[in-house]
Amino acid sequence: MERIDRDETSLVRASDLVGCRYRLRQRLTHPSIPPLPDAVERQPQIDAGRAAVFGLLPRKRAVGDGRRKAFSAVHLDPSLPTGELEAATRTAIKNRATLIVDGALTGTIDGVAVLAEVDILVRQEDGTYMPVIVSNHRVARPAPTHTARFIPTRRLGLGAPMEVGAKLRHHTVDGYRMALAHVLLDAHSSGTAAAVGQDRERAYVVDPATYVKPLRDALAQPTPTEPLRLKQCASCRYWKLCAPELKAMDEISLVFPGQRANPLRERGITTVAGAIAAGLGEPSQIARAWREGIPVLARTDFTPPPELRADVEVDVDVEAYLDQGAYLWGAFDGSTYRGFATWEDVGGADNTAEEANFLAFWSWLQSVRAAAHAEGKTFRAYCYAAGGENHWLMASARRFASIDEAEVRAFIASDEWVDVFASVRRHLVGTEGLGLKVVAPVAGFNWDDEDMDGERSVALRREARHGSTRARETLLRYNEDDCRATAAVRHFLSAGAPGIPRLNSLD
Repeated sequence: MERIDRDETSLVRASDLVGCRYRLRQRLTHPSIPPLPDAVERQPQIDAGRAAVFGLLPRKRAVGDGRRKAFSAVHLDPSLPTGELEAATRTAIKNRATLIVDGALTGTIDGVAVLAEVDILVRQEDGTYMPVIVSNHRVARPAPTHTARFIPTRRLGLGAPMEVGAKLRHHTVDGYRMALAHVLLDAHSSGTAAAVGQDRERAYVVDPATYVKPLRDALAQPTPTEPLRLKQCASCRYWKLCAPELKAMDEISLVFPGQRANPLRERGITTVAGAIAAGLGEPSQIARAWREGIPVLARTDFTPPPELRADVEVDVDVEAYLDQGAYLWGAFDGSTYRGFATWEDVGGADNTAEEANFLAFWSWLQSVRAAAHAEGKTFRAYCYAAGGENHWLMASARRFASIDEAEVRAFIASDEWVDVFASVRRHLVGTEGLGLKVVAPVAGFNWDDEDMDGERSVALRREARHGSTRARETLLRYNEDDCRATAAVRHFLSAGAPGIPRLNSLD
């Protein structure tokens, strides 16, 4: 494998091969543009995850490992220039270090200069190395019908893999990271790799060869010469550069991001003006509405959905920390907001606080439901886009002995648990999507913390866990606003979606 000595900004990383490929061109052309504040705020969380894993790594042989089993760990300085860091990594490999932490490998793959930032390299008994990445994804889930292998993080370099009932989860960028390191190690590669996910205690072993062909295919794709709008553009540091260029092109992806524009492109339509002029019904009307600054349209056959009202109504929103567990269940009954929160760790072996918090929420919700039934009143609980709430309802019921899983499943399946987004999608059309942050302002609701989103909430959760009163108050306020926003959308639709045009009005 040919090694290279280049400015690190010119090297292709795994993250450059996922999502927007034009981002690489922007990075090479504009290397001085800094990350957005949100990305800066996320960095401590990423650093904390890596630090947690590095803190678990063994420092010496354990009792029973035998005196003849050599062990040494080399911790490199990741702030070194790429060339120096790679040279230090190669030297550590040559010196047969057991663990090499914060290393880097460079080289060319199919003529493309690449960089693999390798969290840990673990020497095997035959002298080869296994790359280990640290990810904030959940890389495996318990699954009795599947088998996966893992090495305890505390035993990397000393222990052998053990089997567990789990199913590995695929994340493209993680696969590319492992494949890059595997290929760049060349003859030094063990032919295996591992990923430490949200469970910092386990390094799950995978076959990196699985990802090599997709990696090579991705590297073979030419870097686009023009931007396209994708879902993630709003959180990209280069959007301020791409937006004017897209508008000058009148690019159809401004209205239909990503693959949503493919049916129009297949017709030869690449501009917003072309979409408007094509007379294609709904797509043309959406393009016209976007041009006129109309965020939401009602479908022609719109009628107020009866399922969005009941005698007793509760709007629910959940906040979870990554894929580990739910720490906040919010409920708004039309007059009062209740936030059921735990600021302790969630998802760990000791889930006492998480269980008590969920039980408090679930018991309260079911007591309100039972009281309504006892009074002969109708009851419904609502959420916006039920995927998250349903996942954490069932995940909590399965994990906690104090909860009847069958009762939770029956509630989710009942007509007393309503996904407001399903009604929105059935009756409305959005020129910027139909997320709660798009529809609620049309219904007259605005958040106190307008810059809050899921990414920011993850950073605040970390601060809240460490005792920040400000972070806790912000999270509770944000969750309350999500609950109230859901109620506002329900009332708006039930009132007939006043003030927004119908689709056919733009013909």
